[in-house]
Amino acid sequence: MSIVLSTKKLIKIFGGVSAVSDATVEVEENQLKAIIGPNGAGKTTFFNLITGRLTPTSGQVFYKGEDITNSSPHRLAQMGICRTFQINSLFLGLTVFENVRIARQAKCGGAYKIFSLREKLKDVNKGTWGVLEQVGLTDKSSVIGSELSYGDQRALEVGIALAGDPKVLLLDEPTAGMSQGETERITDLIKGLVHNTAVILVEHDVEMVMSISDNISVMNQGKIIAEGPPQEIREDKLVREAYLGEED
Repeated sequence: MSIVLSTKKLIKIFGGVSAVSDATVEVEENQLKAIIGPNGAGKTTFFNLITGRLTPTSGQVFYKGEDITNSSPHRLAQMGICRTFQINSLFLGLTVFENVRIARQAKCGGAYKIFSLREKLKDVNKGTWGVLEQVGLTDKSSVIGSELSYGDQRALEVGIALAGDPKVLLLDEPTAGMSQGETERITDLIKGLVHNTAVILVEHDVEMVMSISDNISVMNQGKIIAEGPPQEIREDKLVREAYLGEED
């Protein structure tokens, strides 16, 4: 497998405090990579550095070998690096279909020449239906976003990210606040995504992470303290002490 995204010694300092310190991570194509750690470990800051929402104090981000450090979120999305957020960011007054179609249209170029409008919109609509089927929302395509259940809203946000045809999809706590049934549904959805894209997952549900991840990086106080497959992480002494709350 080739490396699709990597970071090299990423550092982010806020007011003299290192939120991220020397974070070096590699993500392979079609890999499900999890980033875990206690609250305040630097996970979301790390996501924001990768996706261009924050500028690193130092260090680099690479996509397929190209240095993309400090690239704008818009440029990164066009390249195929998409993300979701801890808090839903939907157009709550629009239907499920319209939410995904807007994202799909943006990926396909947004404004079209007048003579190609009909054919282009046909492609956009076809892609939109494909995304809705993937996230299990086809039967709710005409439902207004604000009327969806919380679990469906989270699924819709994943759908909006998928509408951008991501090669790397970053999911920031996709099961936060969910019931057990909703968590299982989103977990199944995430497992299916790696057929087409690499997934980087930040999540507090350790058991869920352990059950679906190919590789896990553990952050604590801004640093990567361990990295490896789930079983190796379970057995790591530093992880058990710093995060899982266990001691030998």
